Formats: sequence, C-alpha cells, structure tokens
Amino acid sequence: MMANEQSGAEDEPPSLLWGLDPVFSAYARLYIKDILQIRESRQVPGIYFYKNHPLFQVDVLGTVVYKREREDFYCYGVDDSTGVINCLCWKDEKWRDQGDSVKGKGHGGVFNVEEQLRKLCEAQRSRCMLEIGDLLQVRGSLKTSREQREIMASTFYKVTDPVMDVQIARMLDMPQLYRDCYNKSFQVPCGELEAGTTDSGGLSNIQSLLGQSVRILKEFLKEKEVPKFRPYDVEYLLHPLIRSPVSSTSTGQVEATSVGPSFPTQVKNLLKETLKLLQREGEIFRKVLSPDELYHVTEQDKDLLAAIRDVIREDSKREKYAEKGCHILHILSSVRQRYSRNLSREALEVALKFLECNSDIISTTDSHYTVL
Repeated sequence: MMANEQSGAEDEPPSLLWGLDPVFSAYARLYIKDILQIRESRQVPGIYFYKNHPLFQVDVLGTVVYKREREDFYCYGVDDSTGVINCLCWKDEKWRDQGDSVKGKGHGGVFNVEEQLRKLCEAQRSRCMLEIGDLLQVRGSLKTSREQREIMASTFYKVTDPVMDVQIARMLDMPQLYRDCYNKSFQVPCGELEAGTTDSGGLSNIQSLLGQSVRILKEFLKEKEVPKFRPYDVEYLLHPLIRSPVSSTSTGQVEATSVGPSFPTQVKNLLKETLKLLQREGEIFRKVLSPDELYHVTEQDKDLLAAIRDVIREDSKREKYAEKGCHILHILSSVRQRYSRNLSREALEVALKFLECNSDIISTTDSHYTVL
C-alpha cells in the first residue's frame, strides 16, 4: 500500500504544469465513489488527483439521502448510487431579509414590483431548499474535513426530473467522459518540459522555480505593503528567474531550448501558477471575478480586516456566541455577504491570524474568535 502511494506521488506532474490539463480548470463529473477514493496531492494541499489528472472542483448529481440544517448552511448527503458524499450548501443572506414587509401590499390590477421580486426570490429559495428524496445538482470545490471528503458548494439547486431524462442523459455521458478524458493519462507537452529542464535536475527545477517565484512575490508584497495589484504590475519581478538558467547554460543547450515557449510565455505561465498558489494559501484573493484581473493582498486589505472585526464585534454580543465567540464558518458567511462572495476560507484564516497577532481579536478555540 505504501509503495502504491509513493508511486502515485511520483506520477504527479509538477504543479507549474497543472494548468495545461483541461480537467484542472473544469468541474470534473466524476462518480462519487471515485471522488471519495482519489488521493490528495503531496505538492499542494486541497488539490486531488484522479489517475494523473489534477482537480479541485467537481460536478455531482444525486439523490438527497440525509439533511442537516445550520444557521448559515445546509449539509446534504448526496447519493449517485456509487457512494454518498457530504455537500455544504451556503444559505443566501437575502432569503432571511424576505419577510412580511412586502406581503399584502399588492393592489388589484396594478403591477407591484416588490411583490414580483418577492415571488422570484421565493421561487429561487424553493429550488435551493431540498428534502430527502429530492434530486440535487451540486458544483463546488473538494475539501477534506475530519478525514472525510466533502464538497463546498458554489452552485446548487433542486432538479425537477419527473421522467428521469436528466439522470438518463448523465448516465449515458459519464462512461464516455471517463473513456475519452479521465481514464486517459495527462501528457505534458514536450515544449513545456523543455522550458523547465535545462539541466539534469529535470522536473525538480520547475518546482524550485515556482518556490522561488512565490518567495519573491511574498517578500515584495510585504516589504512594499501593497494592498492590491494586477499581474502586469509584478511580472517584471520574475524575469531574472527565467533568464538566469539560460545565461548559465552552454550555447548548445540554449539552442535546444529555443524551440520551446518564448520568454514572455514562460514568464506569464510562471506568474499564473504563482498567483494560483498564493490564492490557495490565502495570501491574496480576488474580490470581484471580472476581466480586470485585480488581486487584493489579504493582510493589507483594510476594508476586509475592518469587515471581519465588525462581524466578530457585533455577533459576539449575541447570546449564541457570548461564551466561545464566533465560529470561523459563521464569520466566513457573514464577511462574504458584507464584503466579497469570492473570499476563500484560506484567505479568511490568514486575515484572522493577522488580526490576532495585532491583538484586535483573540481565539477562544481553534475555530472560535471574539474581541478583546
């Protein structure tokens, strides 16, 4: 068994090349049985491998077999007949705001915008509130919590499928996806390999290169106290990393690598993977997903830190949180509603650690926080 794990780790392509695999940026439509069995990467936590395909997002369709409700989220057990997996589905804050304020205000024969908006929200809410036996479609990222695999849903809804045409179509598609994509090995393009194999170190040099670029960006952002940036603002910092290996090689080796990706392409690929790694670590995040690729530095984002402090200060006064303080999942849900829906748990943890080091908050347990 140990030998299998070691050979599996050796089969992992370098993280710098993961973006070349289409499976990595897609929602993988795997059977739940395979999701529960795929191994986690030894290079980057939170990334998983089916065969040698890196992935962290999945698409699941199945029947709800159990349900637990919390203040901020639902926990559904989803069964696709191959296995059962936990799906954490966050509640939308606007559902709580839909009360009696707009009920009974309609006037006969008059189009009431508020009334129609309430009906629309109710329809949306009904599709996201499921009972045991309902069919659920879930898309989200994979997590391992307490040694159990679960899905943190980014999109989920009830599927109405009275004649089972949706389920049948999926049953027919899945074997073909496995045959044409998932069960085929990910082949790294030769040109990309040549870009990172200028000496006998081979693929290990790519890992070293990525580690250096992450360290350079971290030091720059901390030293300059950069609150936000775009990729082209920091691209020049990585130029020496691409140039230095070439300048130290012989003429013959330079000619051999010249057929690979161009210098700008290598720099952009390295920067892209570096930013992905910093996002997974929570050091940076994107407040808004838009064509304008703007990154916020977690520890330097004063608005984010203020929003976290306000949530903890206000909610710690409530009876429910008076003793232990606010749980990290509650803080995450509240801050997403107030500040950014794209805030990751990793970024929140970095911000909480920063606030605690500055004595703005204190932790009462591993996952509870309150104000001084």
